Amino acid sequence: MTAAGYLAVDSGGSGLRVVVGVPGRGPLARASSDVPVRTGERGIDPGHFLEQLAPMARAMCAEAGLGRLDTAAIGAAGMASLGDALRAELPGGLARELGVTRAVLAADAVTAYVGALGPRPGAVIAAGTGLIAVGTDLAGWRRADGWGHLLGDCGGGAWIGRAGLEAALRAHDGRDGGSTRLLSDAEDMFGPVTGLPGQVYPRADRAAVLASFAPRVGACAEDGDPVAVRIVREAARHMADSAAAVCPAEGAPVVGCTGGLLGLGEVLLGPLDERLAELLPDARRVPAEGGPLDGAVRLAEDLSAGPLALPSDGKMLCVTSTGGTDITLTADTRT
Repeated sequence: MTAAGYLAVDSGGSGLRVVVGVPGRGPLARASSDVPVRTGERGIDPGHFLEQLAPMARAMCAEAGLGRLDTAAIGAAGMASLGDALRAELPGGLARELGVTRAVLAADAVTAYVGALGPRPGAVIAAGTGLIAVGTDLAGWRRADGWGHLLGDCGGGAWIGRAGLEAALRAHDGRDGGSTRLLSDAEDMFGPVTGLPGQVYPRADRAAVLASFAPRVGACAEDGDPVAVRIVREAARHMADSAAAVCPAEGAPVVGCTGGLLGLGEVLLGPLDERLAELLPDARRVPAEGGPLDGAVRLAEDLSAGPLALPSDGKMLCVTSTGGTDITLTADTRT
């Protein structure tokens, strides 16, 4: 058996992705689950989280030859707004089940940030089904949007898909602002558009259904459909506006972008760069170094070495130490 290792987790709408590794040696084993952690009246369910995670972690430790895990980094979608129970109970559960004595619990936007930029000042746009921007000057965190597809996530995949389907329905009705190309694509993907309400409104995964149409909107924009071009350009504008809201005011900050929506390519990134240049003339957009799971691994490695360089925050990022089942929240002071 090797020395004590770490656990890194990315929890999102598609399930869990988990890594165990040893500081300085990197990840040694990986596993995943396609079952998302449940949410309920108490927010993210810590019991269901641990019920899935503990057996996966034990199996990976056996595969990697790890005797125990003493550090964990957990990145979870919904942590900022739905994570109170998780923050209160998961560290104790990790201590009991896996022997973890130090843990960092972070919003998935924070692990996306760390994966993209590492522990340096800047801003990151995380653009997938939803959209959130986070920024730090290493003294505190700022976030913009990330309010879900009904109240925000402006410029994200669900936003683009919904706008594209609205344009398809406008064309079906004969109203201004419609696109016959998007109407054709919508019917190819979903069948007659008169059935769209029944396919979208009752679904628990409504945001994902809407986002599934975003690549069609991007393809139409690449082909020059004026309505699709307008939608994608407006999405880029929303993305840049969110980045500008969180970007540090001092210095020449960097802006990273991460998430599946970037697969739309230049039709989105071109207008994004134009708008960023208007709003943040001293900033530069840089390629993301990695994704949210890479960010969780980086946090686990850094926590194993000592205090984190990133600021603690009651909702976005907190560090815990465990002694038996007692949990002590510790605020990092290297800010």
